[in-house]
Amino acid sequence: MLRAVLLILLMLATPATADARRRQINPVPFAHTPCSVLDEQPCTPSFCSIYGPWPCIPEMNYPYGQNLQLTIESRPAKDQAAKYQKPDHDLDTISDLFAALRSCWTPPSEDSARAGMQMTVRFSFKRTGEMVAPPRVTFATSGASADIRATYLKAINASLDACLPLKFTSGLGGALAGRPIAIRYVDNRDLSKTSEQQ
Repeated sequence: MLRAVLLILLMLATPATADARRRQINPVPFAHTPCSVLDEQPCTPSFCSIYGPWPCIPEMNYPYGQNLQLTIESRPAKDQAAKYQKPDHDLDTISDLFAALRSCWTPPSEDSARAGMQMTVRFSFKRTGEMVAPPRVTFATSGASADIRATYLKAINASLDACLPLKFTSGLGGALAGRPIAIRYVDNRDLSKTSEQQ
């Protein structure tokens, strides 16, 4: 009986010692590989335990991106219509901001538009609700002519100018000041004329 207990204790102690030697933790944040039950290489534990045989460095959460990203469609789905109504109060949340920006959008007229056109612009707000600088185009649908791009950029600038300055609460104004906002405009209207020639 004593021999069996000794054998069991020896078997339990050996993997812990081997595991402690095998598990080498890189203390530099984000320099490790994520842990997986299928991995055989060392990785940082996702949590610390007083029972663990390895050095304890808690897993750090990866930082979120600092971009605020929004998609605005020219013809929103019926169940999304509420998201396109401008709030009747000072903007206090990101949802309020997004609703105000959606409500501002006026797409180009159908005779100068292109079906499926997408354009993304990026800009920042001041605390006062004004833009720091004019929006900068970061994406436009491939194959769109220079005239079509200019038409959509003009419509984006006119729509934003008509809404600005936005009325932020002091809390939202302080949180948004200088942070980049990326808006993707999607013209999903069913236009009568196709735009392959444009």
